[in-house]
Amino acid sequence: MKVGVVGAGLVGATAAYALTLRGSCSDLVLVDKDEKRAQAEAQDIAHAAPVSHGTRVTSGGYAALSGCRVVVIAAGANQRPGESRLDLLGKNAAIFREVIPQVAEQTPEAVLLIATNPVDALTDLATRLAPGHAVLGSGTVLDSARFRHLIAGQAGVDATHVHGYVLGEHGDSEVLAWSTATVAGLPVEDFMRARGLEWTEEVRAEIDAGTRDAAAAIIEGKRATYYGIGAALARIAEAILGDRRSILTVSAPTDPYGVSLSVPRIVGARGVEDTLIPPLPPEEARALEASAEVLRQTGARPG
Repeated sequence: MKVGVVGAGLVGATAAYALTLRGSCSDLVLVDKDEKRAQAEAQDIAHAAPVSHGTRVTSGGYAALSGCRVVVIAAGANQRPGESRLDLLGKNAAIFREVIPQVAEQTPEAVLLIATNPVDALTDLATRLAPGHAVLGSGTVLDSARFRHLIAGQAGVDATHVHGYVLGEHGDSEVLAWSTATVAGLPVEDFMRARGLEWTEEVRAEIDAGTRDAAAAIIEGKRATYYGIGAALARIAEAILGDRRSILTVSAPTDPYGVSLSVPRIVGARGVEDTLIPPLPPEEARALEASAEVLRQTGARPG
């Protein structure tokens, strides 16, 4: 199975590295406007292949993407300290208008996996620029992982046994759906009570803030986030390549809301196989509608 990564910056290169270390694909090709950067990143990552899973890592132009089953789109400007994801919309939309048609021409059978921010708006745009292609965005897969990580820390358990979803925008209006959160199959509050652990509104607020503000805190400290999203992109790509029917909160056009946003979806060989909107208590349902409205009002379908 062949995967392409367009955009060999921090996010794209880290996703390629994660794909290589996890053995997600047999062949991996990096494409970037800066050909020397793509070549150097490919060579560096290729040197990890003999001590991991033997992935064949190369670089090239758009034609080198031919035969890819998944193409990760990580091309675009980075989010700067103090800048929101939505501030990036204009400049990254312009980049997408140049990049997406060329990728689509070379990869008629590929699923396009959008990583560039603001990911929801750009997923909508890519859907328009590549008609007939399956398109999905990384959405809140990373946010949901952060949510699970923080709950696990409070519960004192392995985070793989914590489930819960962040819905809506991958951004400031995202919704932590506490109604979906469980530890070992128990609602979080019940699990904490059973173990005699502290569980208060203050603790919930700390987890909310830690999830919602994670990217800003990391960007302030080291100017970019890339490890978490790199691993999340590899996980999504694996769901597609292996037709795993994984349930992931990827972003895609969502009819009830008229915009791309994140809700649980079944992800398989064709990209989004089905969409599952969980029943939410009134306050979470209102918050999800408000998040959708943020995306609609900020021009989530750039022309």
